[in-house]
Amino acid sequence: MKTLTTDRLLLRGWEPTDAEFVYDLYSRWEVQRFIGLVPRVMEDRSAADRLIEKCRSFDHPVQGFWAVQRASDSQVVGTILLKGIPASGEAPLQPSGDTEIGWHFHPDYWGKGYATEAASAVLAHGFGEGLDRVIAVTSVENTASQSVCRRIGMKHQGATNDYYNATCELYLAEAAGRLA
Repeated sequence: MKTLTTDRLLLRGWEPTDAEFVYDLYSRWEVQRFIGLVPRVMEDRSAADRLIEKCRSFDHPVQGFWAVQRASDSQVVGTILLKGIPASGEAPLQPSGDTEIGWHFHPDYWGKGYATEAASAVLAHGFGEGLDRVIAVTSVENTASQSVCRRIGMKHQGATNDYYNATCELYLAEAAGRLA
């Protein structure tokens, strides 16, 4: 996975030493409330270790799961992902052929522009590596993530049931030269 940088951030692979942050992030209801069909908080530190190992084992030339770290003090503030999104259907869900961008940030770092900055970098990376389009799906109630989608240039496509067996708001970004 390629390390990415912005003016304020370093987007890097997850390390085992990040487990306390991961546990703190995903054990918070305000973070988890929009994630999954049945949102639930991470219940123990070993789940954080397993999630980091899963992220570290993901091997793809373009896609990835990045830890978002402030350049000024090396503080991890969240995560951003670029990955294949599963289509709705019978379990186990199968690939849709689309690529999804998403982010989860610690509440202590909300409202500082980190999600927008990191997502812009990952979107540019994806398009620079040849992706034609990237989607984001949000819970209908997740207006904060919808705002990030708009700030990074994604266009709202309306509600969809095409992914995760859920009704989501769909956002689309297409590589330069393509119409949304």
